[in-house]
Amino acid sequence: MADLTTEYMGLDLRNPLIVASCGLVNSSEGVKRCADAGAGAVVLKSLFEEQIDLESKDLVAGQSWLYGHPEAFDYASGMSKELGPRDYLKLIEDAKSSVAIPVIASLNCILPKWWVDYARQIELSGADGLEVNISIMPSNPERTGQDIEKLYLEVVRAVSANIKIPIAAKIGPYFSSLGQMALGLSRAGAKALVLFNRFYRLDIDIDKIQLKPGYRFSSPDEISSSLRWIALLAGRVECDLAASTGVHDGFGVIKQLLAGATAVQVCSALYLKGLKEIASMIKDINDWMSHHNCSSIDDFRGKLSQMESDRPELYERLQYMRSLSG
Repeated sequence: MADLTTEYMGLDLRNPLIVASCGLVNSSEGVKRCADAGAGAVVLKSLFEEQIDLESKDLVAGQSWLYGHPEAFDYASGMSKELGPRDYLKLIEDAKSSVAIPVIASLNCILPKWWVDYARQIELSGADGLEVNISIMPSNPERTGQDIEKLYLEVVRAVSANIKIPIAAKIGPYFSSLGQMALGLSRAGAKALVLFNRFYRLDIDIDKIQLKPGYRFSSPDEISSSLRWIALLAGRVECDLAASTGVHDGFGVIKQLLAGATAVQVCSALYLKGLKEIASMIKDINDWMSHHNCSSIDDFRGKLSQMESDRPELYERLQYMRSLSG
């Protein structure tokens, strides 16, 4: 068997597979099932600011959700009684006592006071790390891109300055200069970037004439965006990179590692195929490494990143070149 161990945000992982923040890990039993299935680490289901607000005051009377997602309100309204902030901190404690793999908490807020306050509480509850899931919708036409990017940097800077456990910033791809933003976040204190957040998909029910959720799972073809940016940023930012979205089998994991990912988060594949897919992915990685005479992940990680390529233009213009050539 090949050596699949890796270090992510300074945490030792037995393999690079991380169960992403989702409903599969919203209980200590779920975390244990993921660990037993072979995961290298887990990211707990996010604690939303809306849940925190609902526990402390009437959300509608406040303004904390002004730049949040509308669906977050519905989610919080239904889930706050089931898994509020105090329950979330207890989940961290229970999960840590039930598994040996790293348990990373996840926080999704808007207002700075909640980020810092709950980051501290999460640290005290024993989490090995914290993933700050920043998803500020750029929907207000009076707010500039620079205004929103500044908020991202302020969040990471404030949280990293107030806790000692490592933090990862989970972001989307929608920035005017993603490369510059990634470097800025790493310098602001992020020990890892998770590329990319798969935002809520919206659809319309034309019979009921109302909004409805779109298809919630990713598809394998969605891997291309994170794959490209992992390859472009590997070695150029001052932190680890975790790939997310579109990874549905072990071959997708291998691709991301070749591009330069430190770790790979999986979610949709586990919903669609079950937790047994983790073992299947590990087998795929082991078989591939054996076939290519790789004894550890370090033997091939980043081999196909832009920095390691003698034809770096392929990473930015390949689709145009192919289009022009037919």
